[in-house]
Amino acid sequence: MTNAARPMRDFALEAYMSKWEFVARYNLTGSNAESLRLPDLIAMADDSEREEFENLSLSYTQTYGAPALRAEIARTYATVAPEDVICFAGAEEGIYIAMKVLLQPEDHAIVVTPNYQAAETIPLSICAVSGVALDEDDDWSLDIGKVEAAIRPNTKLISINFPNNPTGKIIPRETFDALVALCRKHSIWLFSDEVYRLIERAPELRLPQAADVYERGLSLNVMSKAYGLPGLRIGWIACTDRALLQRFERYKHYLSICNSAPSEVLARIALRNRETVLARTRGVVEGNIALLDDFFASYRHLFDWKRPDGGCVAFIRYKGAEGVETFTQKLVEQAGVFFLPSSVYRSDLGPVPQDRLRIGFGHLDLPEGLAALRGFLMRNDP
Repeated sequence: MTNAARPMRDFALEAYMSKWEFVARYNLTGSNAESLRLPDLIAMADDSEREEFENLSLSYTQTYGAPALRAEIARTYATVAPEDVICFAGAEEGIYIAMKVLLQPEDHAIVVTPNYQAAETIPLSICAVSGVALDEDDDWSLDIGKVEAAIRPNTKLISINFPNNPTGKIIPRETFDALVALCRKHSIWLFSDEVYRLIERAPELRLPQAADVYERGLSLNVMSKAYGLPGLRIGWIACTDRALLQRFERYKHYLSICNSAPSEVLARIALRNRETVLARTRGVVEGNIALLDDFFASYRHLFDWKRPDGGCVAFIRYKGAEGVETFTQKLVEQAGVFFLPSSVYRSDLGPVPQDRLRIGFGHLDLPEGLAALRGFLMRNDP
């Protein structure tokens, strides 16, 4: 389905999160890994980093991001240099700026669905957009033939997100390579949301980062998800087209201007200790996955659960007679257990399954949330 430019609608997911995220007792839908406490992160700093943080001037920082931070980010890529990185106030600012700079009203974009709503709503406010849906009946696979069929002479950008939010899907490497080849053939920008990369169920599922393998690839990442540090509000885009990054910088002057100086230092400490931080994330996720396997084995009549390929969210089917919207509403109101229902993933680009809910399993309090969910089901399951 294709749509012409239109005003941006309310961000359904964020509006729903705003209502319940800090009210519900058990957040079983959160999309980030367990957050570190500030003392635990500072404990990872070496003497010079600790001294720098304690004596930091709370002044403006460079619009591109602190050079030392960009150097540490570049080390997470295979071929990217610090000059190929620009930082943002979280991933959302990066999405917004990239779409506003790259797309014009006469252009056309292709967005894979389901997705994080900004990936489609922002392009839709600029130009015509076509959606290509992951195949729910084939383990959320991506049909490259459908992507190719959606390409027009004026197609400027293709937007993807793997591991996917909300499904946790990772496409096979050969599919990813075919997508890169397709973009290169037609000189199309590939915007790749990679915020859940590095918490795959198995290392062999891990995809390369777009900026490392394609000259028109843009790799979006953030400290919020795999690193579990959303409070830092540090995200970035890596791209080897430095002229494009300069255009991003000029647009950023109208938004955040620069990042938080303390957050830049803290992000650098976390990235320098990334193996420790990521090992913690993977441990929490793997432990929680095992708990979910056991829990949903007892409720096969109500839920279709399958381990996702990566990330810390999954989009599972609810089979109860009252439907997922009523179920999630009753659950959060009566038991304080919070899930995101299918409605928040409604797409203007095509249908999204209406019997699904997003479960998040990156947090340490999952056992308590599952106990509350079990109690609710015992009281209400016929």
